[in-house]
Formats: sequence, C-alpha cells, structure tokens
Amino acid sequence: MRIKPGALDRVGVYLSRAGHRRIFLLVSTGLLPGPGQRLEASLTREGITVVGRAEVTEASFEHASALFTCLPAGCEAVLGFGGGRALDVAKYVAFLAGLPYLAVPTSLSNDGFCSPQSSLTQGGRRRSLRAAMPTGVVVDTDVCLHAPDTLWWSGIGDLVAKVTAIADWKLAFHARGTPVNDFAALLSDATVFQFMARPVRDLEGVRLLAMSLMLNGIAMEVSGSSRPASGSEHLLSHALDALAARPRLHGLQVGVATYVISRLQGQGTERVASVLDATGFWRGITADPFSRREWLAAVRLAPSLKEDFYTVLSSRDCAPEVDALLRTDPRLAGCFVD
Repeated sequence: MRIKPGALDRVGVYLSRAGHRRIFLLVSTGLLPGPGQRLEASLTREGITVVGRAEVTEASFEHASALFTCLPAGCEAVLGFGGGRALDVAKYVAFLAGLPYLAVPTSLSNDGFCSPQSSLTQGGRRRSLRAAMPTGVVVDTDVCLHAPDTLWWSGIGDLVAKVTAIADWKLAFHARGTPVNDFAALLSDATVFQFMARPVRDLEGVRLLAMSLMLNGIAMEVSGSSRPASGSEHLLSHALDALAARPRLHGLQVGVATYVISRLQGQGTERVASVLDATGFWRGITADPFSRREWLAAVRLAPSLKEDFYTVLSSRDCAPEVDALLRTDPRLAGCFVD
C-alpha cells in the first residue's frame, strides 16, 4: 500500500520489488495523457514489460470475460489504472486468471479500488460479483487531488454510506438474526470519523479519503459480505441504475440516498450531513437534479433487489415518508425535480 504524492512515478519500483516483471495493463478509456505517460515511464525505468494492454470500454461481465480469454501467455500480474470501471474489470480479470492484481486509481469515486467484489453489469443488469482483493494499492494523492469535483463528491457519498449500512446491518440482526461481525462493523464505522475530523480537499484530505475507502474494502473482506459498506442506500442506487433514464455516478446517488435513509432510520443524520455540508457535496447534486418520480419508484423496487437482505426499507412502506422528505427537507431543496 502506497498513498502519497508522487506514488505513480514509483509503480515500476513496487512491481519489481514484488517480482512482477510481465504485466497485463488495463486502463480507463479517455484517460488524460499526463498520468499515463508517468506510469509508462515508471514501468520502463524498472524494466517492466507490458505484455498486453487494453482500454476498458465498459464495466461488464461480458467485457471482462473477453479480456480474460485474450490474456497473454507469461503474464505475471494484472494492473488496473484509472477510474472505477477500469479497476473493477481489471480486478475481475485477475480473479478469473488467478493472478496478483495491482490497483492504481486516478480518482477516489468509490471504495471499489480495494474491495473483494467487482461491480459489473451482466446481461445489462448491475451485479456485485465475487473477486479477489488487490495484492497492492497505489494512490498518488496529487493525481487524485486534481480529479474532477464530481469524482471527489462521489467518493465522499460512498464513504458516508457506512453510517446507514452499519445501522441496517444491526437492524437485520434484531429482525432476522443476521450475524454481525463486530470488528468489521467497527472498522467501517471508524473510517467516517477519520474523514469527518478533516473533510478538506487538499493532499491530506485526499490521503484520509483514500485510507477510509480502502479500509471499507478491507472490512468487507473481514466480514465475508458487503454489509459493512452497503445497505439500503446502495439498494436505492442499484434500483436507480435499473430505472432511471440517466443514472448518475454511483457515489452521488449513494450519498443522497444515505442522507434520506438516515432520516428513515432516525439515526446518523447530523453525522452524515456534517460531511456532505462541509465538502460542498450538495452543489454536485443541485447542478444536475434527480427525478423525484424515479426516486420514489426506486424506493419501492429496492427491497426486492437482494434476496435475504433486510434493511429499513424492508421494515415498512417507506415511499410516503421519502416523498415528504424530498419535498420538505431543506438540505434536499434543489436536488429533485418533478
């Protein structure tokens, strides 16, 4: 794990130390040339051979499977470079091949860069597929600091979701006896407090966000489930992916859903709101408001998306409460249109 400014220029060093000399490189489509050139220079300096390279055009099971069948002989590791889609595909390719995987994100839009799952579509429907944890994570905080605002806000939205996810997990224990891994819950819960202490967009703030999101991924591995990081707020986002005419970034949907769900749960609202307020998260939503009609449809669909996954949305018909919140809550003003 390396989370610091200039880490991108040492990726070749890290691969060499691990004994990985021949790699398959998967990169995001449309990535700016600067970071890519720095990565290539780093690999060249250390004599790392790129035996195959591909741009990730879509985050789908079908695309990942096709890339796996094209994996060059003699490949010793898979390196994913860029945004969340490229990393999810690279992680799954490495999992299928049984190869070490190195994650090198250029933004921090969600916790997927260090999790035991890949978020991919299969037959057009989004699914979380079992994958392997990365053997290494390299985050150049300076590169991530200069990522677009929406990606920063998306990462924050995915981070605060841990507040409602843990509450849903405990609710499921009391309602259905769902086992709770206390260590995983504590680890995931603590990550939000870590970032809350300094929700500032600078190199240190990026480092804190990267560490927090990474620990969320580790908490999922510890518990053997997505429960430490994903609850009803993620179900809502998945429902929006299925229903919305134009789904937004995962973390933007999840961040708003987390605030709404916290109101339904009757806990954590001020904790969530303090982070969203301090980071300017709401500006990213009001600049491109959601459809109120689509959100209410998503609230109704969400409980059926994941079998035996009890959340606050399973406890009652929450659509009337959500409808009232979307219309009257001052923080949501401007976030929704009819």
